[in-house]
Formats: sequence, C-alpha cells, structure tokens
Amino acid sequence: QVQLVESGGGLVQPGGPLRLSCAASGFTLDYYAIGWFRQAPGKEREGVSCISSSDGSTYYADSVKGRFAMSRDNAKSTVYLQMNNLKPEDTAVYYCATDQSGSCPVQDDYWGRGTQVTVSS
Repeated sequence: QVQLVESGGGLVQPGGPLRLSCAASGFTLDYYAIGWFRQAPGKEREGVSCISSSDGSTYYADSVKGRFAMSRDNAKSTVYLQMNNLKPEDTAVYYCATDQSGSCPVQDDYWGRGTQVTVSS
C-alpha cells in the first residue's frame, strides 16, 4: 500500500534554510511523480513543487521559485524539498503527495500527515 511520511519541519528564522524529507513505501519511487503541497491556517491547500519520474524535471510555484529545490534519492525511496531564504509567508503544514502518475502536475490522491514549518523571528 502506498504510504508517504513527511519529516524535517520545525521552527526557523526568516532567511534561514530547512530541508524536508518525504519517505515513500509500498511502491517503487522512481516510477512516480511526487508533489509538495502546503496549507496555512485558514487557507486552502496549494501546490508548491513537483518532480517527475521520467527525467527528474522539477516545477515550482511562482511564490517559491528560486528559493526551493526538489531532489530525489531512489535508493533511499526519499524525496527532498530544500527550502532556502524562508519567509514568514512560507509558514504552513507541508505535505508530499502522488497520484501514481509519472509526470507533473500530480493530484493528492496519496499523501502523508504533513510536517509543520514555522518561519518566525
């Protein structure tokens, strides 16, 4: 069964870095595209980024482009989201998700419980 577990969240000061991890099980990671989503209190979930399975191409929302970067380690069945120059507006619960497709964008058919990222002085 497909299972995704996020980790790496925490409290960070504005401008600081943080790396999130998405550990996958129940499927072969390199066949799936993985997306990162986030949801702030009182707001709807939004797509942040996505990495495809075929060629590893990555895509980013305008709000994070140039600051966030996705990567994958298929040997560890893990996808990462490196976040740099964090802003208070980035505060949210971050989720990784997949829809069993190999290309981006993805629907959040399968997703984890999320990890909290708080950016504050």
